[in-house]
Amino acid sequence: MIPGVLTVAGSDSGGGAGIQADLKTMLALGVHGMSVITAVTAQNSIGVQGAWELPVEAVRAQYRSVVDDIGVRAVKTGMLSSAELVETVAELIAGTDAPSVVDPVGVSKHGDALLAPSALDSVRTALLPVATVATPNLDEVAHLTGVRVESEDDLRRAAEAVLAFGPRWVVIKGGHLAGDAVDLLTDGSQEHWLRAPRHDNRHTHGTGCTLASAIASQLAKGQIVPEAVMAAKEYVTGAIAAGFALGAGIGPVHHGWNLG
Repeated sequence: MIPGVLTVAGSDSGGGAGIQADLKTMLALGVHGMSVITAVTAQNSIGVQGAWELPVEAVRAQYRSVVDDIGVRAVKTGMLSSAELVETVAELIAGTDAPSVVDPVGVSKHGDALLAPSALDSVRTALLPVATVATPNLDEVAHLTGVRVESEDDLRRAAEAVLAFGPRWVVIKGGHLAGDAVDLLTDGSQEHWLRAPRHDNRHTHGTGCTLASAIASQLAKGQIVPEAVMAAKEYVTGAIAAGFALGAGIGPVHHGWNLG
């Protein structure tokens, strides 16, 4: 059987991030993607022009509909804009026998806020504790922990601060630092430093969603966390290298780059 992976995230009408990026990633990596839409955004290559959160009952119903009938081998979360949504999804994940990848989305690639400040504490106390892998970028680390990463040497301190909230593993994404794209994967005892060359390509919309979905896809196929994250890093690096212009702003990564 083809493993099923469930994404719980917002819709990106421009197709570069969110649910759309997640499903494209899952298809490219050979798993069956399913979705719970948490919000609808009006979004393009320039920014987010509007966002409308779905009712908690609609989110819960979508989740139960998929999990109770089809089942899932992994769950990935993205945009959860309110404390109520965060706590609901955390409760649902806690009752699901499958690994979970939490991308604690705070802002879009263009700097638009996608998480209410009041929801930050719920991410810390409810969502991160049920995560198999958490994948914050440096801005999200700062909002969640107060730790500001200015060099590669700060990545370990950032990881320790996120792990204190309870995820089993954390990937601190160092893509915003100068030099090579360096990420740190750790569970507090093992460390894996993931390096890739930085591509001269500004079309990187959807990188965070894509990485988290790729990790979830590899976990669903039976890989252990370090193997899944390394494979996902390789996939997203290729997708960034093949990113393309779309609209007047930042284009998307190319999710089908590995399909020929």
